Amino acid sequence: MKATHAVAALVVVGAIGGAAWWLWQQREPPYLPPPAPAKVEVPAAPQGPQPPRHPVPPVESPLPPLGASDPSMLDAIRPLFGAQALERFFNVDDLIRRIVATVDNLPRESVAMRLNPVKPVGGLPVTQTREGTQVLAPENARRYAAHVRAMELVDAKRLASVYFHFYPLFQQAYVELGYPNGHFNDRLVDVIDHLLATPEVKGPIAVVTPKVLHEFADPDLESRSAGQKMLIRIGAENAARVKAKLRELRAEVARGPAP
Repeated sequence: MKATHAVAALVVVGAIGGAAWWLWQQREPPYLPPPAPAKVEVPAAPQGPQPPRHPVPPVESPLPPLGASDPSMLDAIRPLFGAQALERFFNVDDLIRRIVATVDNLPRESVAMRLNPVKPVGGLPVTQTREGTQVLAPENARRYAAHVRAMELVDAKRLASVYFHFYPLFQQAYVELGYPNGHFNDRLVDVIDHLLATPEVKGPIAVVTPKVLHEFADPDLESRSAGQKMLIRIGAENAARVKAKLRELRAEVARGPAP
């Protein structure tokens, strides 16, 4: 069974936000930044052995070693996106570790862009001045159209079944990240819930530039996690489309594979 849809979906969860964050911040965060205060708390990693809340059954088919899994991942992704799209959208080396690290970082203050599985969106944030206030322009949301469209083409039910097939490699990468007692599927569900809790911002979003980088003028928005800021920055319409796909994915990965 190919990992095409599983990898694509996890890339969507873990990387569209990272691309937006790179364009906004233009800096290199640490590998695992300390958890930042957020308006919606994500459960912390367990301190001792705990049973998974969203268990994944054992895999019977043999899998490649994690360190040698890139060729099979690329073979799986290429038929879905095509060679040109693969080159355009993805950083394909060490792909599983990139996905796991990015998913884990989304509820934090920063996303480690050197580990992002998706290449950044082109261009710079587009702003305009309205009544003396700098705001994100409507044109800014259009920069993310190709990434959002690619996400919408993924079939959640098919991707979930393949994700479960390759799950041991994702779990191994999560343990290597520093969570010997954690379960990556639980973390994935928690991160999706965190992203779904992102507030819907009506009207123009005011920004300020205290130094070189843009920040939200609203302290409440500026205090949110990297992942929630991403959904706010890409615009209300794009955010709604991303959330719709995340709900589909959550429904599949949280209940486990079909018999």
